[in-house]
Amino acid sequence: MSSVDRLIQRKAGSVVDPTLLESSTMAKGSLANFPQKIGLKVGRKIVFIDPRELIAVHAENSYVSLRLESGSVYLVREPISHVAEKLGRYGLIRIHRSLLVNMSVVEEVRPHSTGEYFVRIRGGKEYMVTRTYKKNLSSLASLWIGPTGFQ
Repeated sequence: MSSVDRLIQRKAGSVVDPTLLESSTMAKGSLANFPQKIGLKVGRKIVFIDPRELIAVHAENSYVSLRLESGSVYLVREPISHVAEKLGRYGLIRIHRSLLVNMSVVEEVRPHSTGEYFVRIRGGKEYMVTRTYKKNLSSLASLWIGPTGFQ
Protein backbone atom coordinates (compact mmCIF):
# COMPACT_ATOMS: atom_id res chain seq x y z
CA MET A 1 0.00 0.00 0.00
CA SER A 2 1.44 3.36 -1.00
CA SER A 3 1.90 6.28 1.38
CA VAL A 4 -0.81 8.18 -0.49
CA ASP A 5 -3.28 5.33 0.03
CA ARG A 6 -2.43 5.26 3.76
CA LEU A 7 -2.99 9.02 3.94
CA ILE A 8 -6.40 8.58 2.30
CA GLN A 9 -7.37 5.89 4.80
CA ARG A 10 -6.38 8.15 7.71
CA LYS A 11 -8.20 11.13 6.24
CA ALA A 12 -11.43 9.28 5.42
CA GLY A 13 -14.27 11.74 5.79
CA SER A 14 -12.12 14.85 5.51
CA VAL A 15 -11.05 16.96 2.54
CA VAL A 16 -8.00 15.77 0.58
CA ASP A 17 -6.33 17.93 -2.05
CA PRO A 18 -6.64 16.09 -5.40
CA THR A 19 -3.02 16.96 -6.23
CA LEU A 20 -1.95 14.55 -3.48
CA LEU A 21 -3.62 11.75 -5.41
CA GLU A 22 -2.23 12.39 -8.90
CA SER A 23 0.58 9.86 -8.64
CA SER A 24 -1.48 7.10 -7.06
CA THR A 25 -3.61 4.56 -8.82
CA MET A 26 -6.65 5.92 -7.02
CA ALA A 27 -6.44 9.13 -9.06
CA LYS A 28 -6.96 7.18 -12.26
CA GLY A 29 -10.54 6.12 -11.59
CA SER A 30 -11.91 6.01 -8.11
CA LEU A 31 -11.33 9.69 -7.22
CA ALA A 32 -14.92 10.34 -8.30
CA ASN A 33 -16.05 8.24 -5.32
CA PHE A 34 -14.05 10.34 -2.87
CA PRO A 35 -15.79 13.40 -1.40
CA GLN A 36 -14.49 16.61 -2.94
CA LYS A 37 -15.21 20.03 -1.53
CA ILE A 38 -13.73 23.45 -1.99
CA GLY A 39 -13.36 25.64 1.08
CA LEU A 40 -14.12 29.33 0.56
CA LYS A 41 -13.11 31.93 3.13
CA VAL A 42 -16.13 34.22 3.05
CA GLY A 43 -15.88 37.02 5.59
CA ARG A 44 -15.28 35.42 8.97
CA LYS A 45 -16.51 31.96 8.02
CA ILE A 46 -15.51 29.13 5.72
CA VAL A 47 -18.13 27.76 3.33
CA PHE A 48 -17.69 24.37 1.63
CA ILE A 49 -19.01 23.93 -1.90
CA ASP A 50 -19.11 21.12 -4.42
CA PRO A 51 -16.90 22.16 -7.38
CA ARG A 52 -19.40 20.63 -9.83
CA GLU A 53 -21.91 23.32 -8.76
CA LEU A 54 -19.68 26.19 -9.87
CA ILE A 55 -20.96 27.93 -12.99
CA ALA A 56 -18.73 30.98 -13.30
CA VAL A 57 -16.16 33.06 -11.48
CA HIS A 58 -16.11 36.82 -12.08
CA ALA A 59 -13.33 39.21 -11.09
CA GLU A 60 -14.54 42.27 -9.21
CA ASN A 61 -11.58 44.51 -8.32
CA SER A 62 -9.47 42.56 -5.80
CA TYR A 63 -12.31 40.07 -5.20
CA VAL A 64 -13.88 37.24 -7.17
CA SER A 65 -17.51 36.21 -7.08
CA LEU A 66 -18.22 32.52 -7.42
CA ARG A 67 -21.65 31.75 -8.88
CA LEU A 68 -23.26 28.38 -8.19
CA GLU A 69 -26.07 26.54 -9.97
CA SER A 70 -28.22 26.98 -6.88
CA GLY A 71 -28.08 30.75 -7.41
CA SER A 72 -25.75 31.36 -4.47
CA VAL A 73 -22.94 33.86 -4.99
CA TYR A 74 -19.86 34.01 -2.77
CA LEU A 75 -17.42 36.92 -2.71
CA VAL A 76 -13.82 35.98 -1.90
CA ARG A 77 -10.79 38.24 -1.66
CA GLU A 78 -8.30 36.64 -4.05
CA PRO A 79 -6.98 37.56 -7.52
CA ILE A 80 -8.66 35.76 -10.40
CA SER A 81 -5.29 34.49 -11.62
CA HIS A 82 -4.83 32.52 -8.38
CA VAL A 83 -8.40 31.24 -8.50
CA ALA A 84 -7.98 30.17 -12.16
CA GLU A 85 -4.87 28.20 -11.27
CA LYS A 86 -6.59 26.45 -8.36
CA LEU A 87 -9.89 25.70 -10.12
CA GLY A 88 -8.46 24.52 -13.45
CA ARG A 89 -8.39 20.92 -12.21
CA TYR A 90 -12.14 21.17 -11.58
CA GLY A 91 -12.94 22.07 -15.20
CA LEU A 92 -13.07 25.87 -15.05
CA ILE A 93 -11.47 27.63 -18.00
CA ARG A 94 -10.58 31.26 -18.48
CA ILE A 95 -12.49 32.93 -21.33
CA HIS A 96 -11.90 36.58 -20.45
CA ARG A 97 -9.40 38.39 -18.25
CA SER A 98 -12.12 38.71 -15.62
CA LEU A 99 -14.12 35.49 -16.15
CA LEU A 100 -13.87 31.72 -15.72
CA VAL A 101 -16.64 29.30 -16.72
CA ASN A 102 -17.23 25.67 -15.91
CA MET A 103 -16.69 23.58 -19.06
CA SER A 104 -19.47 21.18 -18.08
CA VAL A 105 -22.18 23.88 -18.32
CA VAL A 106 -21.16 25.24 -21.75
CA GLU A 107 -23.78 24.24 -24.33
CA GLU A 108 -22.82 26.27 -27.39
CA VAL A 109 -20.04 28.40 -28.87
CA ARG A 110 -20.76 31.02 -31.55
CA PRO A 111 -18.18 33.07 -33.45
CA HIS A 112 -18.55 36.84 -33.76
CA SER A 113 -17.36 38.89 -36.74
CA THR A 114 -14.78 40.71 -34.57
CA GLY A 115 -12.84 37.49 -33.89
CA GLU A 116 -14.33 36.93 -30.48
CA TYR A 117 -16.71 34.13 -29.54
CA PHE A 118 -19.76 33.82 -27.34
CA VAL A 119 -20.43 30.84 -25.11
CA ARG A 120 -23.93 29.98 -23.98
CA ILE A 121 -24.17 28.07 -20.75
CA ARG A 122 -26.98 26.00 -19.29
CA GLY A 123 -29.83 28.34 -18.46
CA GLY A 124 -29.25 30.57 -21.50
CA LYS A 125 -26.70 33.05 -20.11
CA GLU A 126 -24.08 34.14 -22.65
CA TYR A 127 -20.51 35.27 -22.07
CA MET A 128 -18.01 36.78 -24.48
CA VAL A 129 -14.75 34.93 -25.10
CA THR A 130 -11.99 37.38 -25.98
CA ARG A 131 -9.40 36.63 -28.65
CA THR A 132 -6.70 36.20 -26.02
CA TYR A 133 -8.51 33.26 -24.39
CA LYS A 134 -10.19 31.63 -27.39
CA LYS A 135 -7.47 28.95 -27.48
CA ASN A 136 -8.92 27.65 -24.19
CA LEU A 137 -12.14 26.71 -26.00
CA SER A 138 -10.45 23.68 -27.54
CA SER A 139 -10.56 21.99 -24.11
CA LEU A 140 -14.39 22.02 -24.13
CA ALA A 141 -14.58 18.64 -25.86
CA SER A 142 -12.39 15.57 -25.91
CA LEU A 143 -13.54 14.64 -29.41
CA TRP A 144 -14.29 16.96 -32.33
CA ILE A 145 -16.23 15.91 -35.44
CA GLY A 146 -16.04 18.21 -38.43
CA PRO A 147 -13.73 21.18 -38.95
CA THR A 148 -12.36 22.44 -35.66
CA GLY A 149 -10.25 25.27 -34.52
CA PHE A 150 -10.93 28.67 -33.14
CA GLN A 151 -9.18 31.09 -35.50
